[in-house]
Amino acid sequence: MDSVAGSAPRELRVRRARRMTREEKSQFIRDSLMSAAAMTVGEQGYANTMVSTITARAKVAQGTFYNYFESKQALFDQLLPELGKEMLQFIRERIANASTALEREEISFKAFFDFLKKHPEFYRILYEAELFAPTAFRDHMDTIARGYVRFLRTAWERGELNIKDESELEPTGYMLMGIRHYLCMQYARKDGKSVALPEHIVEIYKRLITDGIFTVPETSASGAAKARQSRAEGGGGGKGV
Repeated sequence: MDSVAGSAPRELRVRRARRMTREEKSQFIRDSLMSAAAMTVGEQGYANTMVSTITARAKVAQGTFYNYFESKQALFDQLLPELGKEMLQFIRERIANASTALEREEISFKAFFDFLKKHPEFYRILYEAELFAPTAFRDHMDTIARGYVRFLRTAWERGELNIKDESELEPTGYMLMGIRHYLCMQYARKDGKSVALPEHIVEIYKRLITDGIFTVPETSASGAAKARQSRAEGGGGGKGV
């Protein structure tokens, strides 16, 4: 798919430059319809996207649409999963040479926002899908969650996570997914458009996943023990001195 309105992905343009087989032509038309739908939903939302708009953008007859999709909803149900696969491949290529789980997570985090900037339509397709394509939304979220948990399990088995029990892996994965979701809403969008995530947000995220947020306060018992030790060593005032 292509994030630039009115233009076709490079692989589609290459196929135009030579005579295509029937199978290639069929795939080309389907890809064109998906690309046109992605751009239109990204701009107008699911509710306002019409089949006529998709076919006009894809430069095919309106009747041709139904040779590939039973209905507009059938296309919507495939839109997020296909774009989601493209996102995952984009991230996989970025993290291929990561040597540690921490490095992989940092690169993956930045790659997600780079993908969003490259494909601004993804944001609206994803977050409106829960209402307009709920099955696709759940399938996509389940796919992302399963992949995250697999990554965390591998890191845990290698001793690269500060997690005590395997049961903590899934909720940790969802927590990390939630962080991306809300940072995306707050910092990767401006006036309805995707923008680059500020670098200081990346640094804050890296510090969070490396060191955590809160320090553990001293309990009354431990504080009292330290005070007693201090008095015994002559380091404090009071009745014991």
